[in-house]
Amino acid sequence: MIAPGFAGLEDQLWLWLFAMIRPGAAFFAAPVTGARVVPIQLRLVVSLAVGIAALGGSGLTLPEDGLISISGFVLIAGEVIIGLAIGFAIQIGYGAAFVAGETISNAMGLGFASMSDPQTGQSTPVIGQFFSIMATLIFLAMDGHLILAATIVSSYEYLPPGSGLLSADATLKLVYFGGTLFVAGLAIAFPVGSALLLMQIILGLLARSAPSMNLFAVGLPATLTLGLVMLAMAAPLMIDGIGQALTQSLEQSDRLARGQ
Repeated sequence: MIAPGFAGLEDQLWLWLFAMIRPGAAFFAAPVTGARVVPIQLRLVVSLAVGIAALGGSGLTLPEDGLISISGFVLIAGEVIIGLAIGFAIQIGYGAAFVAGETISNAMGLGFASMSDPQTGQSTPVIGQFFSIMATLIFLAMDGHLILAATIVSSYEYLPPGSGLLSADATLKLVYFGGTLFVAGLAIAFPVGSALLLMQIILGLLARSAPSMNLFAVGLPATLTLGLVMLAMAAPLMIDGIGQALTQSLEQSDRLARGQ
């Protein structure tokens, strides 16, 4: 609540500004909310709404010298690091879909066909773009954005402002969790990738038995056809794999919010 009159207005505005730091850093690093297509103004409003609700019961008092001081910078740095860690943990699980998409694209021979990804603003293979859209829909369907907001709010209970940075053990667990990015990506791509690998072996045998055959003219259509058919057949399995990767990332984010 704003104090009567204008006596405490400046302190209240600084408190609101501080409340936006941790949620804003988490939303910036997390998937979907951190996409370039999401307006910055929307992110600021949502960060302020979540931050005020979370910071209200923490009993925080700003440093006597204000935020523009050494103690204030240390306090802000702690909030930024905690917020980025919470959002980045979810980004790791989301990135498994990109790994699977690029793996399948290269195996199908579509590595040269790329599109602009709205999440990162970079060019990604078309299959990777398909997996990106699929991961976004799954993330929203499982209320991942709401779970992220709840995780940020609960983090103020276990890691109140001014409590310091993340522990070395929690940071190390986040680094180890990053290794699951490649494992989950390859597991998602395994149904289609294994079939395409078998096709490459068959084409290699044909090339040795019939050297005069134009392998590119025969192999590329066959590989594309098999890849598209396998994508349609294995879609339920890949959706489950992406969902499990996102679930693990949300659980890891919750553990970081608890300082574990």
